[in-house]
Amino acid sequence: MATAKKPAKAAAKPKSPAEWAHDRLILYIRNFESQLDATQEVAMGLAGDETGVLRIEGIGFFDPDIITFYGRDEGGARTQLIQHFSQLSVTLRAIPKEGDTEPPRRIGFQLHAGWTGGDSGDGSAS
Repeated sequence: MATAKKPAKAAAKPKSPAEWAHDRLILYIRNFESQLDATQEVAMGLAGDETGVLRIEGIGFFDPDIITFYGRDEGGARTQLIQHFSQLSVTLRAIPKEGDTEPPRRIGFQLHAGWTGGDSGDGSAS
């Protein structure tokens, strides 16, 4: 009696340089946010031009080599930075949160599954 063969599992696709950079940035952002208090949010200082600060709302990548950051600038305008992974240079900054009634915005837990901290982003489960 012949037995049915299980289909072979496809080999996991190796991560591209952009995906590696993306995953590491998430770790850095989570760690940075865990050190912020309830009056602060994470933003990114942009170097090389007069763009200023980007209040980070998300990051992404486009294989094999592009990293993207998107959010809002200091004036509230929608902003996106598109950068080759080899040119990656990011400064995370603690800035005052927007509005007095809302809790601080935390993006680290939204960027990747597995965040175990609370909504405050201070690493405490609530």
